[in-house]
Amino acid sequence: MSRRHTQPARRTRRTILAVAGAAALAAAAVPAVASSSTPGDGKTAAAVTTASHSSTKPTVLLVHGAWADSSSWSPVIDQLQAQGYPVQALANPLRGLTSDAAYVKSRIESIEGPVVLVGHSYGGAVISEAATREPNVKALVYVAAFAPDKGETIGALAAKDPGSHATPDALNPVPFDAGNGASGVDLYIKPDKYRDVFAASLSARRADSLAAVQRPVSAMALEETATAAAWRDIPSWYLVTRQDHALPPATQRFMAQRAHAHTSEVNAPHAVMLTRPDTVTGLIRHAATATR
Repeated sequence: MSRRHTQPARRTRRTILAVAGAAALAAAAVPAVASSSTPGDGKTAAAVTTASHSSTKPTVLLVHGAWADSSSWSPVIDQLQAQGYPVQALANPLRGLTSDAAYVKSRIESIEGPVVLVGHSYGGAVISEAATREPNVKALVYVAAFAPDKGETIGALAAKDPGSHATPDALNPVPFDAGNGASGVDLYIKPDKYRDVFAASLSARRADSLAAVQRPVSAMALEETATAAAWRDIPSWYLVTRQDHALPPATQRFMAQRAHAHTSEVNAPHAVMLTRPDTVTGLIRHAATATR
């Protein structure tokens, strides 16, 4: 290992221990999203709906978290587009909370009209920062996501409650060279741990495929302090995943309650947008119509 990697590598074990239990990805509470919030007939009406209503509906901006990529939203995107919603799923850089939020903020400012901002896992922390002082953001939707308050870190929230399987032995720290004299450590989920931690109800074959294309999060992103909490000013919705092995449901409920979010719960793993896209879509639609 080169000398410039020595310091990040030395911090690696300490960083992983600090965020053990993290899924850094990165209506009142009911057993699941009500059936009235689930999609209708789907793509059979897509052409008519899109043509006649897309201009009156907010743009849904989807922000993935760690150990996933923008394609993880594909089932949700299909359903939202079939119902006439303009949708964008951006590639979250996963390099640092401040820089990631700045990137998302620039995307928000490129969109004309109202926006419903959706974050999964670590993406929740990013949207909490990015939506600050953005008047076109009408709703925040947290999908098994971090919703830190000002002054908090993802690492601190990750350690709040027991129950996560994202323990140090499940993570693979990989030093990287940024190419400008700087270096850091990327955190991956080990392939043989990926299904259990991230997507327990998916088939082993599907989980293996997702593990192969997972995007890592920089350890630095989990140590950065949040400087804003947009959920204090913007109406929020939260989906708690009861079978989550990455971000404990107890921590999710704590953040949802603190944010005074309209909260729903579902029996699903962390990758709920892949296993229960109908539920995720229903919650997004609820947020979009309630804030129109």
